Amino acid sequence: MYTLKAEKRCMKIKAKRLRREGFVTGNLYGKDFPGSVPLKIKQFDAAQLLKTYNKGSQIMLDIEDHTYEVLIKDIVFNSMKSQIDEIDFQVLVSNEKVHSVAEIVMINPDKVVSGVPQETLKEISYRALPSALIDRINIDVGDMKVGETIRVCDLDIAKNKEISLITPLDDVVVTVTPVHNSVPVSDTENEETA
Repeated sequence: MYTLKAEKRCMKIKAKRLRREGFVTGNLYGKDFPGSVPLKIKQFDAAQLLKTYNKGSQIMLDIEDHTYEVLIKDIVFNSMKSQIDEIDFQVLVSNEKVHSVAEIVMINPDKVVSGVPQETLKEISYRALPSALIDRINIDVGDMKVGETIRVCDLDIAKNKEISLITPLDDVVVTVTPVHNSVPVSDTENEETA
């Protein structure tokens, strides 16, 4: 399992200053913590982590020689600066269900020949024990046709007895709509041909 190094953050130093110095701020919380533990993570290490892992992923968090199995609970991305500002983590307890999300990834959207797949849901919200957590749901849309729809109830996650879905079963995940690529003829073109 991937291990990310972090340090406890001194709250006297403001988050803006830490970010200027190349750090991402964060928090670690869980059942056995009285509050949350403020953290700082090197910006480079956080960027490396998010190349492969996302919200809902399980990783190991190494804080000053103490290692915790954690869930990535939240990621705050600053689009103006194109950088990660904050990552929050929840410590996992083996026999305790946690709330998490699984990202939806469409596979083969370019193979849909009769229409355009429209993704209406980006993630599925659910509760599960740490052993049953999933962070990604791949949906192959290559064989779908115009008018066809995939709902949450059609996904494997909905059939998994170890997972309690929070996202409604009848929510639409993806639907294929017709292609509208006809260019309207302008009035000036009509006048020229008349």
